[in-house]
Amino acid sequence: MSPNLQARFFEAPVPLTELPTPCLLLDESRLERNAARLAAHWKDSSVCLRPHLKTCRCWEVARRILPSATSPCTVATMGEAEAVASLGARDIVLAVGIRPSLFARARALMEQGTDLKVLLDSRTMAQALADYAREQGCTFSVLLEIDCDGHRAGLAAQDPELVQVADLLRAAGQTVAGVLTHAGSAYDCPDVASILALAEQEQEAALQAAALLRSRGHACPIVSVGSTPTALLGTPRSGISEVRAGVYLFMDLVMEGLGVCTLDDLALSVLTSVIGGFPEQGRQPARLLTDAGWAALSSDRGLERRFASQGFGLVCTMEGSLLPGIRVAELNQEHGMLSVTAHPDEEVRETLMQLRADSRLRILPNHACATAMMHQSFYLVRNNRAVALLPRFGGW
Repeated sequence: MSPNLQARFFEAPVPLTELPTPCLLLDESRLERNAARLAAHWKDSSVCLRPHLKTCRCWEVARRILPSATSPCTVATMGEAEAVASLGARDIVLAVGIRPSLFARARALMEQGTDLKVLLDSRTMAQALADYAREQGCTFSVLLEIDCDGHRAGLAAQDPELVQVADLLRAAGQTVAGVLTHAGSAYDCPDVASILALAEQEQEAALQAAALLRSRGHACPIVSVGSTPTALLGTPRSGISEVRAGVYLFMDLVMEGLGVCTLDDLALSVLTSVIGGFPEQGRQPARLLTDAGWAALSSDRGLERRFASQGFGLVCTMEGSLLPGIRVAELNQEHGMLSVTAHPDEEVRETLMQLRADSRLRILPNHACATAMMHQSFYLVRNNRAVALLPRFGGW
């Protein structure tokens, strides 16, 4: 393993008071519990779990959820694909549409022995890929993206262009590996019942697309679905070959707001130091200042239209106990402004009145993927002490 991606376990657990701030904390027991939950949900099916590594971007985390280094995985960027390939991954889906600037890098990975599957959803991109492959004398493995909910990208399951794209690729000597869809509109669902319905819709769209392609002579061995809400709550159907999910490992306030998890499942938090707004002359502070701005938390408001009261994150004690009535209301690059309700409960008021120059808090993020992107490493936490420093990979 590349030395700069090697986890560094400490000789003795380190108190959170000794960590630099702001920093990213990853609770080991919650991580393992979240991972086990998704695995258990799909264990009685024939579906392959292909975890999406865009959330963790960390090989130490990935190796805890992949049966082996060569097990199937998903990435969002070519930089992630190159990183995990260098660490031993051999079966990789790049789940964001391919583009010409990435063709050469994809070819280089394939020449190294990586089974890289790329994604596209148009004749224009299929033709560009086919032209490049002919010039270079190579064969790409392609997944066709299916639009199951009008959320973002893809072709409709019954769109004639789906077969036309597949035929174009086959005629050019490229491999049509199957179909892939993503129920991104799960994040707009008003309740769990709606997520369940969307999970069914997602699988049905993928199965219909695969059936159409097979009726025109395309084997379509891969039928891939996935989003954390639908993967955790949906019922597996026969014919689905794999499921992808990423944020399920960490969970966040968006997932909690959707009813997918509880606050006790959130494995990720940002440790921050209080740098202003201390109690003076016995007066409760109305606002706190911390060293965790958008450069540490991201500026993601989560589902702001539904959960405006969350601000940029919920606030906990350093030990992880929620502090109701305190939230991250505003962010500058290196400053977090925490609003404090005028009449907090007695426990919260006591915490506020005990704030000192060395006081620290923890922030639960709205969107774990966005918050993690702001950091180069995690501190793995066990029993509220850091036991390891886990580097993250990434880039485009």
